[in-house]
Amino acid sequence: MSICENCTTCQSADKVLEGFIGSMNMETSHHRVESQKTKCGFGTQGVCCKLCANGPCRITPKSPRGVCGANADTIVARNFLRAVASGSACYLHVIENTALNLKSIGETKGTIKGVNALNRVASILNIEENDIHKKAVLVAESVLKDIYKPRYEKMEIVEKMAYKPRVENWKKLNIMPGGAKSEVFDAIVKTSTNLNSDPVDMLLNCLNLGISTGLYGLTLTNLLNDVMLGEPVIRPAKVGFKVVDTDYINIMVTGHQHSTISHLQDILNNEEVAAKAKVAGAKGFKLVGCTCVGQDLQLRGEHYKDVFSGHAGNNFTSEALIATGGVDIIVSEFNCTLPGIEPIVDEFMVKMICLDDVAKKANAEYKPYSFENREEISDYIIDEAVKSYSARRDKVTINIPMDHGYDDVITGVSEESLKNFLGGTWKPLVDLIASGKIKGVAGVVGCSNLTAKGHDIFTVELTKELIKRDIIVLSAGCSSGGLENVGLMSPSAAELAGENLKEVCKSLGIPPVLNFGPCLAIGRLELVATELAAYLGIDIPQLPLVLSAPQWLEEQALADGAFGLALGLPLHLAIPPFITGSKVVTKVLTEDLEGLTGGKLILEDDVVKAADKLEEIVLNRRKSLGL
Repeated sequence: MSICENCTTCQSADKVLEGFIGSMNMETSHHRVESQKTKCGFGTQGVCCKLCANGPCRITPKSPRGVCGANADTIVARNFLRAVASGSACYLHVIENTALNLKSIGETKGTIKGVNALNRVASILNIEENDIHKKAVLVAESVLKDIYKPRYEKMEIVEKMAYKPRVENWKKLNIMPGGAKSEVFDAIVKTSTNLNSDPVDMLLNCLNLGISTGLYGLTLTNLLNDVMLGEPVIRPAKVGFKVVDTDYINIMVTGHQHSTISHLQDILNNEEVAAKAKVAGAKGFKLVGCTCVGQDLQLRGEHYKDVFSGHAGNNFTSEALIATGGVDIIVSEFNCTLPGIEPIVDEFMVKMICLDDVAKKANAEYKPYSFENREEISDYIIDEAVKSYSARRDKVTINIPMDHGYDDVITGVSEESLKNFLGGTWKPLVDLIASGKIKGVAGVVGCSNLTAKGHDIFTVELTKELIKRDIIVLSAGCSSGGLENVGLMSPSAAELAGENLKEVCKSLGIPPVLNFGPCLAIGRLELVATELAAYLGIDIPQLPLVLSAPQWLEEQALADGAFGLALGLPLHLAIPPFITGSKVVTKVLTEDLEGLTGGKLILEDDVVKAADKLEEIVLNRRKSLGL
């Protein structure tokens, strides 16, 4: 009997997935929504403080100050800044490891798959060197030097990468970041007991963290991965549970650090490695993508066709994916690896190996990754995958809904591959926008959660509403996993677009929703915005471009959002980020900020009203540009 029999909360935009989860007799995150539906009012408003032993203090109209005297504005801003700092730290962990891996590849004269990408980054950073391996080392060292600087030394790459009008704005607001890791450190200090009580100062600090998060943790991570792993190539791909081929030993990967598994993916098709699988009765090995590292694999799937089977889904798809029985081992290296998978992997006898202790799960084996030991680590994972396959396949039930997903999702979209598709220039896109064939651009990005109408529901409904209004959608993050699994990234989705956008999509053979890949690829959207603004000779806040992270989930999403606001973009959220207990914080983010950076927060939990507000901004910006 399914444990969903009396449950009404297992709702997903992906109806095949919803049905599969509904038939499970194991608990998932979808089931736990019911038991957690009563939320703490103090927590949702951000007015709970537990920083000292006099607390936790909770602010109410009758008790407007904590024991120390902190009011709602201070407490909310402090909590928000802490969350943004934590999210920024996560992304800086990723860029640090990525740069270290690139440095090691250069020093050992390893394979550099994206020479054009290396030359591009070196040009941005003003690095001149003919030897590609020395050039790779210099690029990596430049990134590491910047993020390791003290806070009082400004990072040099910000001015080299960011759009000049934005840099001038940031300097005027005094939010140019110093050393990125030091900025995170001091933000935590600032939010500690009896220190900063100025909410506006703390909100500006959030923008400061957003800049280093976006340019380093997002944009540079993508560019360095392009150097090591190959540049994205636009192509059709298969997505959903149907990517799982039970004739193979299936290695599910979760996390965000693609370069950490690069050696593994490169050797899985070696004859002697494949022979190990064949001895066990399998045809070979396959990598099954899940969460953002799966999106990154998919983005570069042209380079790994033989070993990468496809992307199965986002974070809240992972529990059901394991419960199909088709996964033999899980390799994790960062977040979006839900604690909820732990009892499911035990039930289905799935081995878990974690390569980075920041993502260590209670029942996972920790095998610390280092570039120097990559061969030994890959060999170990392969041997453990064979053992797991042999031990479990005749003892578990395999039930894979092969009607889940699509065969023709368009992937491999990046700032470079899209521009190349358009003929090497942004002029065709600009002309389509100028003519009104495309009204504007919306970035629908970020996470998936289960509270904004259900799993991916707000994301999918808002996207449908936007494309119906001739606004093309660019997606990055877990949102992409939800959108592609319901067909919105397949060319046939053009039928759901408005007449003008439909005509454009059909003429180009593209869907109305373009998949830029993992949440890290939000940095790629920034590159698109920068290049479009530069092409037109305007600042980014003047573009008919809006952002929505309708189903944001984690602190990393808040750091992403701070970057978007610093860029001057309107940012829609369906659920407020625990700030509504402060009138000052809410007003600054939703109103006053527009006069500072050009960006503002839009809080709207109704899909049509959200689309109305975003479309209105697009139309107003078109009017300002004389379109």
